[in-house]
Amino acid sequence: MRMLDDLMPFLAMVTVQLGYAGMNFTSKLALDSGMKPLVLVAYRQMFATLATIPFAYFIEWKTRPKITWPILFQIFLCSVTGATGNQVLYFVGLENSTPTIGCALTNILPAITFVLAVIFRQEYVAIKTKPGQAKVFGTIICVGGAMVLSFYHGKTFGIPNSSIHWKYAEKMSEENSGNKSNLILGSIAIIASSISWAAWVIIQTKLSKKFPAPYTCTTLMCLISSIMCSVIGLIVERKRAAWKLNATIRLVSALYSGIVCSALAFCLIVWSIQCKGPLYVSVFSPLLLVIVAIVSWALFQEKLFIGTAIGSVLIVAGLYAVLWGKDKELKPDNVIVEPELTKDAESGDLGQQQLFCARSNGNIHHVEG
Repeated sequence: MRMLDDLMPFLAMVTVQLGYAGMNFTSKLALDSGMKPLVLVAYRQMFATLATIPFAYFIEWKTRPKITWPILFQIFLCSVTGATGNQVLYFVGLENSTPTIGCALTNILPAITFVLAVIFRQEYVAIKTKPGQAKVFGTIICVGGAMVLSFYHGKTFGIPNSSIHWKYAEKMSEENSGNKSNLILGSIAIIASSISWAAWVIIQTKLSKKFPAPYTCTTLMCLISSIMCSVIGLIVERKRAAWKLNATIRLVSALYSGIVCSALAFCLIVWSIQCKGPLYVSVFSPLLLVIVAIVSWALFQEKLFIGTAIGSVLIVAGLYAVLWGKDKELKPDNVIVEPELTKDAESGDLGQQQLFCARSNGNIHHVEG
């Protein structure tokens, strides 16, 4: 029975990472087919809203708190930062880079969240303690790895090309070869996506205490984001062709990312956190990078640069350093109390940890703090 209790969360998180890997590839193919990031996010949020409405209604409609105007405003801010800003910037970055770079750079999220939490006094830097030092140096290593990955590529590894040929992917790559992509712009956009995501974590931490209804909150966030992206998208992309889902990959990408990566993954992550805690969820994030790197090489003939490999290793090392420091601080013997912190900030620390540990690439997950 104990083995089954350990196995099921493990399988759930592996399934989540596989699902996110699929989203990176379907989204990249959709963008290569000419689909605009704003349009993709708008459709994704529409499908995500439809997929999460049943959960919000049947699970929380009797127990959720009243939705007041201040609560609705906070949900709006969460939608701006966590859904619209995060996902549009991520897809702009993905359009100008590769799935491997996208997955690697999103691992800097805990480090960025830590910095913003310190600025907004939701976190205290105990620099004289080992956990505090681990978080600070882990953040520095993460940022350094992101800089290496963004601005240094170097030579390619002498890995032979894959013998697998996916004709559809090759066709999309050939059709997109005339479009100029900018790896530096793509990397910067993905880093900006993580900053937007971290800002969402800070806002969501406070919201989760006042409005502990994760399914309702997620549904409203997706609904607001779909309206926001549709309005902005219609202003920017007025041609009907830009909004047509006539290409199969466009429809598949929108459905897949909305249903699998927003609804299904959300439920699996919440359940895994309840079973094993937030740090258990976090340690699986580098698995996504490994899966995406292998599949990109096998199916998309992606070249692996020395700079990409070095940057990815630094980011993952920094990620684990930050998480190790947080894990040590959360243990009763290592809890650090800073007199100047307000009671609200102190109680928000664990909520923040639960929020930013439930991470994914370009996806929004509300976890009750």
